Amino acid sequence: MSTEPIRHRNFKAQAERLKRQDAFFWFIGLLTLGFALITLLSLIVDMAMTGWPRITQTFFLSFPSRLPERAGIFSAWVGSLCVVLVTSLVAIPLGIASGIYLEEYAKKNIWTKVIELNILNLAGIPSITYGLMALGFFVYKMHLGQSILTAGMTLGLLVLPIIIVTTREAIRTIPSHIREASYSLGATKWQTIRNHILPYSSGGIMTGVVIALSRAIGETAPLITVGALTFIAFLPSSVMDPYTVLPIQMFNWVSRPQEEFHVNAAAAGLVLLTMTLFLNGTAIYIRYLFRKKYKW
Repeated sequence: MSTEPIRHRNFKAQAERLKRQDAFFWFIGLLTLGFALITLLSLIVDMAMTGWPRITQTFFLSFPSRLPERAGIFSAWVGSLCVVLVTSLVAIPLGIASGIYLEEYAKKNIWTKVIELNILNLAGIPSITYGLMALGFFVYKMHLGQSILTAGMTLGLLVLPIIIVTTREAIRTIPSHIREASYSLGATKWQTIRNHILPYSSGGIMTGVVIALSRAIGETAPLITVGALTFIAFLPSSVMDPYTVLPIQMFNWVSRPQEEFHVNAAAAGLVLLTMTLFLNGTAIYIRYLFRKKYKW
């Protein structure tokens, strides 16, 4: 007696079972995603309804005050921009250069693997660890004090592994025939990287850079560790001046018992969320532009 009909029925039953499992996990995943999105949306809507009445020009151009109706985020958002600017100057050139070296120039040996493993591990270390390291090295050893320079260098080290990893991943997406065509025309390795590899991978690199900076702008723990002020009523005049940032200002207002300060914190949180979403949207747009420009 032939076993072919029996085998066919077994395969059909197994296929039906797999389809039911796929449908079940699809439903569970959709339910989990929907719950997460609804929770996030409800929190954002609540924060927006609470803080929106305080979003005025006076709120942006006023210094912090003991009176909640006069308090603003002028020094906080200026301090955030200054810190992120220093972070960019520290992390972007060093991160991109390190990614290019590790991907294009470094020999593939045990030491390179150790470095790559450490970079991946550094990307997952809690941010408070960077704050403690910066407190011991930048503040106490280098005597940079509780300054914008210290904060920018601390956040630069925090986002440096992200930029290195995204740079390497962007370079890996470049097809090998582009390199081979460049070498066949007599170009050197650096000419190939400068004229072909970097232009084609610049979309992915810039996307990683913007996402890294969007993380840096919302960090609080390392800045508290290196001495960010919770109340400052003047603008910094140099990178060695004390500072505050939006997350620190929010923390200060939330810790106060008056309900009016909580409204100010919600308004500051809405501004910070808008800045973060704007940076992430910029990253998506940059990636779209470069993918549209460079096709292979």
